[in-house]
Parts: sequence; structure tokens; C-alpha cells
Amino acid sequence: MSYAKIIEQIFHDHYEEGGEAVEFSREEIPEVARRLGVAVPKNLGDVVYSFRYRRDLPAAVLKTAPAGKTWSITPAGTGRYCFRAELPVQNEPNPSLAETKVPDATPGVIARYALGDEQALLAKLRYNRLIDIFTGVTCYSLQSHLRTSLEGHGQMETDEIYVGLDRRGVHYVFPVEAKGKRERLGSVQLRQDMLLCSTKFPDLICRPIGAQFTADDLICLFEFEESEAGIRTVAEKHYRLVPFDSLTREELAQYRRRGD
Repeated sequence: MSYAKIIEQIFHDHYEEGGEAVEFSREEIPEVARRLGVAVPKNLGDVVYSFRYRRDLPAAVLKTAPAGKTWSITPAGTGRYCFRAELPVQNEPNPSLAETKVPDATPGVIARYALGDEQALLAKLRYNRLIDIFTGVTCYSLQSHLRTSLEGHGQMETDEIYVGLDRRGVHYVFPVEAKGKRERLGSVQLRQDMLLCSTKFPDLICRPIGAQFTADDLICLFEFEESEAGIRTVAEKHYRLVPFDSLTREELAQYRRRGD
């Protein structure tokens, strides 16, 4: 609750009606906490991180966004951030989309000891080559939890980076954001992934990927691109990992009849 009070007060300290960018400093957090009479957070960065990745901004902040847009928090340099009004990302799994069953190749010991939804999801993507299947490109995991700093943007982290090549020999980079059942993909993460890849891998084609578990353990994969209208979904597929002998001939025949 104190996080919400702090971030709301910081926003209103700087917001001017009609504005679409509101900058602030991490160093304001303890001062605002003392002013409000709430405990100063031990981890100042977690206040910002919470609203960038885990929680919705307070209603009093969201209601000030211009029509059709929503507020998000983006890096604005070392120790600095910015509330930005932008078009929301449409990333809720489509409940009417058909699912595809994939024989589960996840080693049992990995499935048993994975720590949390995100780690389990990344492992399942890797061992079942779901990024390859989804994109149609031969992919290789380059690094998990890549953390780096970009000049003018501060520190950023990507859950996993894949590189790959297609049958023509074209090279790609796939930044992957993995989310558990109660988390959500956001435009901030996707945009920083694009920025990171354009800086660190300028000669590769960047194709940002979002991955999410649903409540019944369906794996939803999304591919995004940035357009004039903001970040938009290019493709969405749903995969269910199953024992090999649970796939029927009828299901395999149905998959053959599907288009791309």
C-alpha cells in the first residue's frame, strides 16, 4: 500500500494537466515517504520495479492519461525515470485461439526443481524448442537474464536472448520476456528489449517474443513489432506440452490441415 501512495505522490508532484511525460528521480522516494508518514522502503528500486513489471499504477494516476492511452514508467537515465502516456499493448491471450499439443521433452529433474513460474517457463521453452517452432527459425539460447546498462537509459534486463538463422542464412535476435500466471507483459519491457537489441546486436533482425503461462498451464507465445500506432502483436500461438502417447492421429491430421 505504501508503494502506491509514494508513486502516486511523486506523479502528482510533477504532473501538469495534458502532459504526456513526467520525469522523476529515484532519490525522491525516501523524501516523499517521510512527507507522507510511511515507512521508507529499504529497496528504493523495488518501488519503481513493482509498477513497471508487477502492478498497475494507482487509479488516481491512470485516470489522468490522455484518451486511448495509459501511463507506464520508462528509464530516463541513471537513477531517473519517466511516466509516459502511450497506447496499451494488447497482450491478453486470445481464449478462442486453437492450441497445439507438443510432446514434452522437459527433463523430469528440471520440471521438479524449477524455481517459480518464470524459471519453469523459460526451461520449457528451451528444452522443447518452442521458440524455433513458433518463429520458424533455428534458434539457440545465447544468455539468460542478460543485464546491462545503456547510456542515457540506465540498467535494463531481458529474461533470455536467443539468436537464430533461417534457411536463407538471415540472422535474428529474439529477446524473450517470460511471465507467470499472475503477471503481465508490458510495453516498457518490450520497448527496452528492442532498444537493447538494436544497440548490442545492430546487424541482427530483432523479433521480440512474449511468453506466458495461463491458469491451466497452456503456454502462450506472442511476437511483437513497433509501429506508428505503438507496439502491436504480429503473431500469437498456444502450445500445450503433453506426453507423446497422448497425441492422437486425428490431432496430427488436423495440424496438417492448418495454414500458417
